[in-house]
Amino acid sequence: MKRLLVLQHIEIEGPGLFYQIAKERQMNIEIIRLDQGDNLPKTNEDDLILIMGGPMGIQDIGSKKYPWLKKERDFIKSELKKKTPIIGVCLGAQLLANAAGGDIEILKQGNPPKPLPEIGWSQIFFNQTNNDIKKFCKTPFHVLHWHGDKILLPGNAELIASSKRCKEQFFRIGERAYGLQFHIESIKEMTEKWIKEDKIFINRSLGKNGQAILREEEKKFGEKTVLKRRLLINELFNLLSKH
Repeated sequence: MKRLLVLQHIEIEGPGLFYQIAKERQMNIEIIRLDQGDNLPKTNEDDLILIMGGPMGIQDIGSKKYPWLKKERDFIKSELKKKTPIIGVCLGAQLLANAAGGDIEILKQGNPPKPLPEIGWSQIFFNQTNNDIKKFCKTPFHVLHWHGDKILLPGNAELIASSKRCKEQFFRIGERAYGLQFHIESIKEMTEKWIKEDKIFINRSLGKNGQAILREEEKKFGEKTVLKRRLLINELFNLLSKH
C-alpha cells in the first residue's frame, strides 16, 4: 500500500490521525478537495481510499448545492467492485454503505422518538464474533461522535461495533472496506474548530452548555484515547494491505 487518497469535503474535517500514521508508514498522501472542484482520482492496485466527513448527507445526493456528491457515491460503488481498499468516516461511512445498497435515517431518541444528534465522547462496544478486529474486542473504549443520522446497513455488511445510542457504528463490507460512524481521526486542534463552528448542531444535542460540555469531554478522553485510536487505525491499514 503506497498511496493514501483522501476524499475531503470541508476544510475542518481533514484526515487527522490517519494523516500522521500514513506519514509514519511512508505512504504518499493525496488530499482531494471535492468541494473545491478537484477531480476524483484514478486508482491503482496499491491505493487506499479514505473518505472523510462533512455536514452534507445521503439526502443531498443529486442536489445543486453538492453536485459532486453523486459522482463521489458512484465512484465508491465502482471502487467497491474493483475491491479497492476503502475506509469511510462519518459521512464517508454513510456514502460507503449507500454505495453498497444501504441508506440512512434520522437518529432519534425518546418516547415518542424525536430527532437527537449523537455528539460527544461515548463508548463503542465490539461484536465478539468479528475476528479481524479481535485485538480490540475485549473492552469498549471512548470515541468522538458527531452525527445526526444513522446508517441502515446493506445486507452484505458485517457489524463490528455499536454505541448505546446508535447500533451501526463500525462495519465491514466485503474484505476491503470499513465504515466508521465515529471520528477516530480526531485531534485536539480539529475538535476545537468543530466546537467553535458547529454551535447550533451541538446545542440541538447537548443544550446551551454544549460547547463547554464538549471541551470538558475532550480534556477527559481526547489524549487518553490517542494510543488506542492509533492502534486501531494501524490495524485497519494492516488488514487492508494483506489482501
